[in-house]
Amino acid sequence: MNPAQMRMARAALGWGVRELAQKAGITANTVTRIENGADAKQSTIDAMKSAFETAGIEFIPENGGGAGIRFRERKN
Repeated sequence: MNPAQMRMARAALGWGVRELAQKAGITANTVTRIENGADAKQSTIDAMKSAFETAGIEFIPENGGGAGIRFRERKN
């Protein structure tokens, strides 16, 4: 999960920085710093990724066309 994917995921979910921070158990300043490219502890990245995945986001790895996101396919 890179900073651009984080911003895309927040936008797809309609979440602000504060909402992501609350769901991940971190501060809004930390979210902003990471989205701007600052280094972060792996546990912080994991917490953010978990919050997104719980909300239905799937991260697409870079495969020549660039990294991205999508909503997970729902199982009936």
